[in-house]
Amino acid sequence: MDKVNLGVDFAGVKMKNPITVASGTFGSGMEYSEYTDLNLLGAVTTKGVSRVPWEGNPTPRVTETYGGMLNAIGLQNPGTDIFKERDIPFLQQFDTNIIVNVCGHSKEEYLEAVEALNDEPVDMFEINISCPNVKEGGITFGTVPEKIFEVTESIKKISKKPIIMKLTPNVTDIKETAKAAEAGGADALSLINTLTGMKIDVDRRKFALANKTGGLSGPAIMPVAVRMVYEVSHTVNIPVLGMGGVRNYRDALEFIMAGATMVAVGTYNFIKQDATCDIVKGLEEYLIKNNISDINELIGCVD
Repeated sequence: MDKVNLGVDFAGVKMKNPITVASGTFGSGMEYSEYTDLNLLGAVTTKGVSRVPWEGNPTPRVTETYGGMLNAIGLQNPGTDIFKERDIPFLQQFDTNIIVNVCGHSKEEYLEAVEALNDEPVDMFEINISCPNVKEGGITFGTVPEKIFEVTESIKKISKKPIIMKLTPNVTDIKETAKAAEAGGADALSLINTLTGMKIDVDRRKFALANKTGGLSGPAIMPVAVRMVYEVSHTVNIPVLGMGGVRNYRDALEFIMAGATMVAVGTYNFIKQDATCDIVKGLEEYLIKNNISDINELIGCVD
């Protein structure tokens, strides 16, 4: 077998292959473009963008851990105006789909950001509902099913692009939050976001992060992520973008076989800048070796 199909349909958007990058680990591709051929990716998922610039959290805000890293960047970004002027034109040069990650501290902020980007030449919005809701005392949107439904429904009403709701794993039952997003009109789901963690510097006797806590990512979280992708993909009827610790094509296949239509590579981009290209090639070689003509045959193949 010489020719195989890696293309997938993700909420009505045709992707040349199921590989993208996790928001916040790839910028908007500029930093990686000299190391990675962006034309090979199914999509580039941008760093989170809000309507107005955010400064992010105080430093230090990144620290290594066993099997991964903790980050408390705080979604630092320049806002939609600069993003539209600089980042989108850059990505348009490449033969890849554009998924824009959107963040906000209130429902109104999400809506303002989506409205500002609605007429831009991008393919999808990924809505980061792991932001703290300032109007609800700082509670994270994505931990309360009722709030997920409310913000999803509101965004869906105004969005001109398909919306992907990004789910946090820091909940009792991720199936319930997934169902709330689906009921609110989400076109797809992405999971998992980072797990909340903490590291203490025993020599300095201080927290390693100025924020005290941060989001844990990397290979250490992959078994949790695969389990959650399996549960969610078998609960909802919309496609899933899986992520969490992916390093190679075999890791990507675990997510696909668990039920993910697409897979994002995150932390490993910091270690191997062209990891995504290797994964696309590895998937193709796996299909040829195993006499499988279409990668869609593998989506959710384990029950």
